[in-house]
Amino acid sequence: MGKLIAGLVAGIAITLVLAWNMASSLMFKEVQSPFGMEETVARIQQNIQNAGNGWALSGLRNAAKAVQKDGGNVLPVLMIEACSTKYSKPILKEDDLRFLSILMPCKISVYKKNDGKVYIATMNAGLIGPMFGPLVGEVMGQVAEDQKKFILFDPSKPAPKMIEGMPGAAGGGGAAGGGGC
Repeated sequence: MGKLIAGLVAGIAITLVLAWNMASSLMFKEVQSPFGMEETVARIQQNIQNAGNGWALSGLRNAAKAVQKDGGNVLPVLMIEACSTKYSKPILKEDDLRFLSILMPCKISVYKKNDGKVYIATMNAGLIGPMFGPLVGEVMGQVAEDQKKFILFDPSKPAPKMIEGMPGAAGGGGAAGGGGC
C-alpha cells in the first residue's frame, strides 16, 4: 500500500513539474517570420486592418527604445497594438470581467534574437480565455482565430509600408486613441 501511495505522489509531483515547465510555452506562441522587422510589422498591421470583426490598430511601441535611452543595448522589439470593440465590449461592460482590460489592447510582439532572425509572439488567447468563464472563453476563442490571420503572410504580395504615425509609435510610451480599447 505504501508503494502505491508513493507512486501516486511521485506521479503528481512529476506532472506538476512538467506543467510548470510547459506553462510559458502554452500561454504564449512564438513563430519565426520569413521577413525582416519592418516588413513583418507592416504585413501584420495590414492583416489587422483587413481582418474585419472591428479590429483597428491602436499603437506601435518600440519597447527597445526605452531600454536604449537608459543606456542599455538590446535588439529590436516592436509591439503592435490592436483592438476590436466587437470583442472588448462584452467584457468591458461586465463589472466582474472589467479587470481583463489589462489584456487590452491585443499585443503582437515582433523582435529579433541573437540568431539574427525575426520572431513574432502572441498570447494564446484560446487557451487563456476559458480560465475566466464561458463568455470570456468564447470571446477569446474568436480573438485566437483572428490572431492566426494576423500572422498569416502571402509572400507573393508586395510588402506594405509600416505604419509609424500611430499613438506610441515614437517611443516606449503608451498607446491610446484612434482604434484603442
